Amino acid sequence: MRESDSLDSPEPESLKSPHKGQRGIRRIVNAFFYSLSGLALAFRHESAFRQEIVLAIVSIPAACFLSVTAVERVLLIGSVLLVLIVELLNSSVEAAVDRIGLDTHHLSKRAKDLGSAAVLLSLGVLLLTWLLLAGPVLLRLVET
Repeated sequence: MRESDSLDSPEPESLKSPHKGQRGIRRIVNAFFYSLSGLALAFRHESAFRQEIVLAIVSIPAACFLSVTAVERVLLIGSVLLVLIVELLNSSVEAAVDRIGLDTHHLSKRAKDLGSAAVLLSLGVLLLTWLLLAGPVLLRLVET
């Protein structure tokens, strides 16, 4: 094996991304603003993300006011955030596939359908979590 092939050798200049030039605090600041930009783009261009934001605006405060343990509260809020995270990932897959081409291709359809399935499963986790943890608390409130 040549020395240049070792795992700890630096990347050749031709493979380095021009977008990875910042280091330290500047890199963290840039990453933060890129993330905010991503959230704004998702809100502006993805109707499913806007619907899930409405769900989060209602359910996260509800989780804070429900009479549940701290761990249950984290699970309730985490299940909502999971849906948002998976939706962002799904939207990024869809954007990348659409960037390649808008023509119908079985691999493009597979990628988009898999992303959609991930969103559906995350919504199932949310529903199950809320039914099991918040459901009994809400039933007690309704009965009184």
